[in-house]
Amino acid sequence: MDADLIKLVNKLQDTFANLGGELDMPQLAVVGSQSAGKSSVLETIVGRDFLPRGSGIVTRRPLVLQLIHTPVAETPTQTYTEWGQFLHIDKRFTDFNEIRREIEQETFRVAGQNKGISKLPIHLRIYSPNVLDLTLVDLPGLTKIPVGDQPSDIERQIRSLVLDYISKPNCVILAVSAANVDLANSEALKLARQVDPQGRRTIGVLTKLDLMDAGTNALDILTGRVYPLKLGFIGVVNRSQADINAEKSLQDALEAEAEFFRSHPAYRNIAHKNGTRYLAKTLNQVLMNHIRDKLPDMKARLNTLMGQAQQELNSFGDAAIYGDKNQQGALILRLMTQFARDFVASIEGTSVDISTKELSGGARIYYIFNDVFGQALQSIDATHNLDNQDIRTAIRNSTGPRPSLFVPEIAFDLLVKPQIKLLEAPSLRCVELVYEELVKICHNCTSSELQRFPRLHAQLVEVVSELLRERLGPTTEYTQSLIDIQTAYINTNHPAFISGSAAAAAALSPAPPKQVLPRHKHIEPSQPASSEALNGAPSQEDDDDSTDEPTLNGSSGRDARSVSSTIHDRSRAGAASAPPIGAGTVSSSSHRHQSPKGHHHSSRHVSGSTTAIAGHGSGTAKETFLNYFFGQNGPGPLAGSTVDRANTAQGVAPVGRDVSGADPSLETGLMAGRRSMENNAAFDMKSLGKHIEAVSDTSGHMTLREEMETNLIRSLIQSYFNIVRQTIQDLVPKAIMHLLVNNTSQQVQNRLVASLYRPELFGDLLNEDEALVAERARVKALLDAYRDAFKTLSEVTLKST
Repeated sequence: MDADLIKLVNKLQDTFANLGGELDMPQLAVVGSQSAGKSSVLETIVGRDFLPRGSGIVTRRPLVLQLIHTPVAETPTQTYTEWGQFLHIDKRFTDFNEIRREIEQETFRVAGQNKGISKLPIHLRIYSPNVLDLTLVDLPGLTKIPVGDQPSDIERQIRSLVLDYISKPNCVILAVSAANVDLANSEALKLARQVDPQGRRTIGVLTKLDLMDAGTNALDILTGRVYPLKLGFIGVVNRSQADINAEKSLQDALEAEAEFFRSHPAYRNIAHKNGTRYLAKTLNQVLMNHIRDKLPDMKARLNTLMGQAQQELNSFGDAAIYGDKNQQGALILRLMTQFARDFVASIEGTSVDISTKELSGGARIYYIFNDVFGQALQSIDATHNLDNQDIRTAIRNSTGPRPSLFVPEIAFDLLVKPQIKLLEAPSLRCVELVYEELVKICHNCTSSELQRFPRLHAQLVEVVSELLRERLGPTTEYTQSLIDIQTAYINTNHPAFISGSAAAAAALSPAPPKQVLPRHKHIEPSQPASSEALNGAPSQEDDDDSTDEPTLNGSSGRDARSVSSTIHDRSRAGAASAPPIGAGTVSSSSHRHQSPKGHHHSSRHVSGSTTAIAGHGSGTAKETFLNYFFGQNGPGPLAGSTVDRANTAQGVAPVGRDVSGADPSLETGLMAGRRSMENNAAFDMKSLGKHIEAVSDTSGHMTLREEMETNLIRSLIQSYFNIVRQTIQDLVPKAIMHLLVNNTSQQVQNRLVASLYRPELFGDLLNEDEALVAERARVKALLDAYRDAFKTLSEVTLKST
């Protein structure tokens, strides 16, 4: 029964070495300094020379040595009774010299030629009728200094390798020390004490007792009076190098060892407790007792490992359903439904695996809408790319050959449309960013069960990505149409545009105090019949003889579209003593000389932002845009000193500058041959070039009127651009959510079923990953080995009881 225990452990050790199991088998680990005699002890126990020998480090890989006792063959047909077999090669070695060469070659194959070490063990089983059932691990010898081409950290590597084995509770430590070296310097006992401080699983072995100085002995050590160990010390005498060179047999060496202990005066009384034969018996008994003590722990550990292996096998799924089309279809439908549900849940924020460390899913889409897109729109300056030259050129071009009395409306339309187009690029980029996030969400929607089928997962992602690409085009086109809609019609009647321009005007100049004006009933017919304010703003209704003064922001109780009425009101405010008939005459002549188009432009822009223009004056009520044209003391050319200034002007104010470097026209024009005329002014007029800039004068400084017109245009563009920006910031996310996000969420499951739920595709879609199939087979074999081991251990326990 005890022999069966060791064979059982050997079988389990071989099985788990192939499968990679985590069950620690009870075993004996041989630890000692380099050249302490570890290999000689093992060879003496086996009774054969089979281990590599030489100077320096020889054992560079752990050697798991399983000694299996075999009865003597009764049939004469078997020509051999001892043989060795490696786990990595399926061959019986009857020549132990071949075993030595195979160990050397396998060591060179893994650890290399440079005296380095490797943690990968070599498994060797030796069958012989002359051995007891044992399992030992021969470890590399402990060293201090790297020699030759050894790595500089060879000491650390060997210590780490030795500690990996002896730190396991199921390992019995065979600490080999040389008797001719002080025991206090034993590296083997030092390491053993680190992992086994009480000495419960450490056996001390003293070698080279015959090499001690004359007059000294190790009796105190062998009897446990120097360094007590629960399993004690055993002394052995191995062959010397001279004996090995003389090819002294191991049988003769064993006889010489026994004679040494019997004849030595210090060891004769304990000779029966020393020697290699006693060591082998002791190790066999210790190993069996150790296995018997660890059986309950091994069973408990096997229970845990079986549960873990079964759980891992369940995660891989069962391959038995793959031949049934109905079960395949049900599995694919369930996986598609789960994928679509996870996709929608990730967008809506109802997913089970919501991260608490970073934004994910739909939260990232909201971040794009609110932070990325919102900040991009807010960073756009409505007039940053418009300089005064552009504005002056637009005003000049929009009036044609006629000089402008007021700021033309066409100039405002011409300038504000390109500025609205600035919102197109951020809007389209917002669509792209949301599309990219949806693709990322699609790729992240997976599960452990879906990962078993990489082709199915790839097809699911491809179908959803195709659906997103289909929705990307309409979403982009609609977003672009939102910008085109804003540029198609400039709605200056928007209430926010009026208040916006008024706010811009108020920022430039404080509002003047409201003045109470006298009534002039005989001039009332000259005001327009409409009682509605500029841009459709309702006014307060009064009786026929009541009048209200127009405010600076254009929201007056009178129709500000009439220039004559404005002049009439200003005449009442500027010259209270003027005759009524004179004011009426001026009003009439103003109506006669003003064109309808000019009336339309002046009423929309000037009266709506009078305060903005007045910001460059002295801030009084008279220093307004209309004051500039009609004077500060009264309406028309009769007031002020406008006529005097015109008469005393020294030249004509320039309106443009030819910057194209045009050729003079005197050589090719119609008057090229008339240089003899007395009037040479005509010959100084050159043909126009290709590029002419709109300038105010040669110095490049704008006049007061041009500066007022430029600031007015800027304030109007800023006000209207803010309106459009708020509209786009509100409509673009709504369009993206409706056309791209919500539409995809509603159609994703139907698209998946329509595209992939086909019986002819089931076999290809459910094709598992090859690595997963191999891993499932390995785990299944490991689980079967665990079950067999648990069954065997249970039977051994029953027999022992």
